[in-house]
Amino acid sequence: MDPANPGREASVPTAQPNSAPVARVSASALERNARLAASILQAGIPAVADLRADAWGHGADAVIAALTAAGIDRFRVDEVFGAAARAALPGARLTHDEPTLDPLTVFGLPGGAQDAVPVMRLCGTVLSVKALRSGEGVSYGYAYRAASDTRVALVTGGYAQGIVRGLGNRAEVGIRGIRHTIIGRVAMDVCVVEIADADVARGDEAVYFGDPAQGDPSLAAWTGPTNMTAAELVTTVGLRATREHGG
Repeated sequence: MDPANPGREASVPTAQPNSAPVARVSASALERNARLAASILQAGIPAVADLRADAWGHGADAVIAALTAAGIDRFRVDEVFGAAARAALPGARLTHDEPTLDPLTVFGLPGGAQDAVPVMRLCGTVLSVKALRSGEGVSYGYAYRAASDTRVALVTGGYAQGIVRGLGNRAEVGIRGIRHTIIGRVAMDVCVVEIADADVARGDEAVYFGDPAQGDPSLAAWTGPTNMTAAELVTTVGLRATREHGG
């Protein structure tokens, strides 16, 4: 797997689509970003990694392993994770208030260092494809109605997994390298995207966000429609979606 592109090897369509979106977290991207964040610290400032909110939704246990491999042994924790961290990290130094490495850089979020790589890639799966006739509506309240005949895909992932309702009609997903707009209101566990005449089939991977350098939609596109920061968005997704950790 490309260390700068977590989860990309999982894009092969399957006969039985996953029933929930998956947030794929790359350990190699974490290690790379942690070293980058540490390298730009001022001399004499200790490298402290932020593990609050389950490591910003990335999964504290896996993040600890990756950061330890990068030479980081000081961690900022919250009350929820603090006791578990002390048990899991008997040799680590824990704090509740020290300044930390820039988390935007460590997790590869918009606003971090330019060379940082996104650590999380959120992917759904196409459940079905159907025609939508002119005037027909989709999702709650039929807030979206087709202006002309088109085709739509039902994709796993909704507000229960952190795909915020405000993204309807304003954000895109990537399917087979082509961007498609989410239309109508985001539902609890699914959303609808317009695919028109694109070659899309049941089981295809739909990328909500990932590494723009690899052609994925960027998490930055979510901040305006939702009035949330990238940090809030990635933490919400990570705490709600199914997580997978890889190299």
